Amino acid sequence: MATIKEIEPIVLYEQETDARWASYSILVRVVTSDGRVSYGEAVPTLRILPVVSAVRQTARAFLGRDPHEISAAFYEWYRQDFFLSRSFESATALSAIDMALWDLKARELGAPLYELLGGKLRDRVKVYANGWYGGCRDPQCFAEKAKEVVARGYDALKFDPFGPSFNSITSEELRRAEEAVAAVRDAVGDDVDILIEHHGRFNANAAVEIAKRFEPYRPYFMEEPLHHEDIEGYRKYRSLTSARIAMGERLISAKEALQYLVEGLVDVIQPDACNIGGVTGSMKVAALAEAFSVEVSYHNAYGPVQFALEVQLSAVTPTLYRLESFYDYWPQWKRDLIGDPFRLSQSSVEVPRGPGIGVAVNERVLEKYRAEPSEIPVGEEPVWVVRGTWR
Repeated sequence: MATIKEIEPIVLYEQETDARWASYSILVRVVTSDGRVSYGEAVPTLRILPVVSAVRQTARAFLGRDPHEISAAFYEWYRQDFFLSRSFESATALSAIDMALWDLKARELGAPLYELLGGKLRDRVKVYANGWYGGCRDPQCFAEKAKEVVARGYDALKFDPFGPSFNSITSEELRRAEEAVAAVRDAVGDDVDILIEHHGRFNANAAVEIAKRFEPYRPYFMEEPLHHEDIEGYRKYRSLTSARIAMGERLISAKEALQYLVEGLVDVIQPDACNIGGVTGSMKVAALAEAFSVEVSYHNAYGPVQFALEVQLSAVTPTLYRLESFYDYWPQWKRDLIGDPFRLSQSSVEVPRGPGIGVAVNERVLEKYRAEPSEIPVGEEPVWVVRGTWR
């Protein structure tokens, strides 16, 4: 019987791009005793060093185990790590390993991942564009770039118009944000979904004011309008606005997701396979979302292994809205890492039918961009915004 022989975190880096986190990827390579290899992906952001360390520690619970026993290994780490439910680093390490094991199992069976998850509900997955507005600080820039996004074939796009606002928002900042949203709506017309990214930065009063000002522009959803942990703020926002709420990229367990679902505080939930528990955790959240009649839109920002895996997840998710996509706005090396297989048509991508997640990691590209784990400099512009938009 083959066992898990090696689990290695690999940091990849090229150059600064439209967000510093987009310049990095953390892949997690799983190797079995009979030589089979698969990859998962972890979250970089400002946490590269602690995430790499967490992967190495989490690996100790998986080494020597049967790679087929994914659930058993998942719950063994749940048993071992007393703080898993409160540790992003532990959660993303577990998620990446879980992703790799599901891909490994599907490859061994010669089946696409979606077949192991019950079979696909759709041949193509609708996507929305993100990462397209680098450097935009005025309405004209947002409008011009939004037109380019639509010209590529997208009929939904997301953007953050809030500049340097954090927690509260001044009248002048709100005016500038509204002008950007109005310009985008005018540029793309009424048949394109516009999605407003708040990056979980506002208190309840500011978020409510923003929602009311943006109503005329009919955003499909308002993403993370409040700080993630502000449950009371979400209750206030729900009671005072008619906005459709999207959130979930910072959730690290299905039980945490349930807190928002059971109170009706989310309309479009956005689990991220890289920190919700990989395939195992994602499927639990998708099932909960269906039970609460909530749409699912997987958060999908970090890299190509995550993208390919979440295309598979999206294919089997009953209440799917769309999959987030930075794919066309990443540096080229990230697409080359998996052979650049995804082509947009009618704002959707085809679900690969090959074994596992349907793509293979190019080892030459991986070795070319392999980097030593290191700290990321902290500057005035946070790493979580699209570069050049913090004004």
